[in-house]
Amino acid sequence: MTLLLIHRPKNLLLSLLYDMGLVTLGVLLLVVSARIVIPIPFTPVPVTGQTLAIFLIASSMGRTRGILSVLSYILVGVAGLPVFAGGTLGIARILGPTGGYIIGFLLAAYVIGYLSEKGWDKQFLKATLTFLIGDIFIYIPGIIQLSIFTGWNRAFLMGLYPFIPGDIVKIMIAGTSLPLLWRLRRA
Repeated sequence: MTLLLIHRPKNLLLSLLYDMGLVTLGVLLLVVSARIVIPIPFTPVPVTGQTLAIFLIASSMGRTRGILSVLSYILVGVAGLPVFAGGTLGIARILGPTGGYIIGFLLAAYVIGYLSEKGWDKQFLKATLTFLIGDIFIYIPGIIQLSIFTGWNRAFLMGLYPFIPGDIVKIMIAGTSLPLLWRLRRA
């Protein structure tokens, strides 16, 4: 059961509209979070709010809506709307040095959504572990693709190490907020 599965309509058409609305909300959250950009001078990978957005989308909407949100976001960017980090767009962004992280968003949405559907987002320690695992699934394709452009050693220096402190903060925010939202929902 996902956090946003509240009063889901029983009518098939209304249920479909409900799901489409949630996916659209997920896409909008990703677009807004992609505008939160802190460039780091020595790397093409910027700090953004997207990781936190993925955590919140996948854990609150579940894996199916989470994946659909991320996939829709990617398709909108590839189609030519400036939705990627810093307002960039196009297939070149997916094929470039930072595209692996965007692909990692899909993997993370699946894993986080799956674990959240199993109830892992209801307790702080399990929620924190869920988001840590999801973060790893963002970094795996991100570092692999970045290494094609920079080599392995530089990929870790440019695409992982500088982001660990910020990701710890994002994991703690999500790990704290989701269990709290579950408690508020029960109240």
